[in-house]
Amino acid sequence: MQEGARVTTEGLLTAEDLERMSFPDKRVELVEGGLLVREPAGFRHGVVAANLLRLVAAHVEAHGLGVVLAAETGYVLRRRPDTVRDPDVSFVRSERIPDPPPVSFAEFAPDLAAEIVSPSNTRADIEARVRDLLAAGTRLMWVFDPDPETVTIYRPGRAPEVRTAEEFLDGEDVIPGFRCRIAEVFRRPSRT
Repeated sequence: MQEGARVTTEGLLTAEDLERMSFPDKRVELVEGGLLVREPAGFRHGVVAANLLRLVAAHVEAHGLGVVLAAETGYVLRRRPDTVRDPDVSFVRSERIPDPPPVSFAEFAPDLAAEIVSPSNTRADIEARVRDLLAAGTRLMWVFDPDPETVTIYRPGRAPEVRTAEEFLDGEDVIPGFRCRIAEVFRRPSRT
């Protein structure tokens, strides 16, 4: 999760403008009509995101709860000016998935959004992403910090809660029955 650099354009852009643009080897979001261009995530970030996606997806699929989506899945959180965010991992409950599923950006917030902190993130970057997602309707948000291996849990209208790698993470009423030790999300690849 890296806020990156704002790119100046003539006027405000829309989610549809963003879909037509190409930024090879970059991650791009739209925040209040302005482009936010970021470098690809680092290796450690990718390991944590993949671990989380694997753990949550296994539970969601086993219980038919919905769909887990990978990074770069865009959600239109606001219009006029448009904001499109792409959490590192997200989840949408079955009953909220449109039929047919959207081909382009989803016009709703995910039920769960997870972000992995990158070394270049500032506290303001993280707070902006959390604020945008929760304000748009995300019910549960996890922000994983690989150093010092903690997760901060955000819920609308409640104070954030920090948990360490030795503690457990659960899906509460958003992903019923999901529970894992936080250390599993931070597990490093084996060298065998």
